[in-house]
Amino acid sequence: MRNVIVTGGSRGLGLGIARTLIRTGYRVVTIARKETDHLKAAIDEAEHLNPGSLRFVSFDLAAIAEIPELVRTLRRDLGPIYGLVNNAAAGFDGALPLMHNSQIEQLIRLNMVSPIILTKYVVRSMMADGGGRIVNVASIIGFTGYSGLSVYGATKAAMIGFTRSLAREVGRKGVNVNSVAPGFLDTEMTKELDDDQRQTIARRSALRRLAKVEDVADAVEFLLGDKSRNITGTVLTVDAGNTA
Repeated sequence: MRNVIVTGGSRGLGLGIARTLIRTGYRVVTIARKETDHLKAAIDEAEHLNPGSLRFVSFDLAAIAEIPELVRTLRRDLGPIYGLVNNAAAGFDGALPLMHNSQIEQLIRLNMVSPIILTKYVVRSMMADGGGRIVNVASIIGFTGYSGLSVYGATKAAMIGFTRSLAREVGRKGVNVNSVAPGFLDTEMTKELDDDQRQTIARRSALRRLAKVEDVADAVEFLLGDKSRNITGTVLTVDAGNTA
């Protein structure tokens, strides 16, 4: 059974990715600060489906100095790490002139520095084991922009650039590196929007709807699977045609 790490896997998109990967035969370790009720339910469900296929590790990814030990522990406990899904990210918004410097630093630390450092140590073990897959969760905002999300957009654009260059660095060692770029999803985040706002977003999309968590999770599963063995350095957009 292939081992896959999913960061930010306690809720929302990360948990949706974990659920999809379990159903398709992976052993998943979710990393988040706290175990949510939704994650507990998913672990119970996974135990009935495939015992031991979903584990939770409590870890604050902002604690960058502790990441090397985290990876060593996971490698020792799990064996070879086949996949890494860098999903964890902070998403609060705010116009740049009004944002506190600490908020800017928090976004950059969690959305950029942390996944890059985590990838550094995971990809070392992948290369030693003969290959693996890395999927970075970016956002269409990384290349379209959005008012009030300039710092968030900067971090997601950086992850796309990171994906393309890392794919060239580690491809010869059998490691594929790709990104998925979700648009606005039908999640708790967009449920905070009123009906008019949701309809406006949907009307801008070629398919006249919002993409779902399951759509992004399926894209991640594809990029981790054998059918994508010759795909690397790409960005797979999942936005119902919002950027078409």
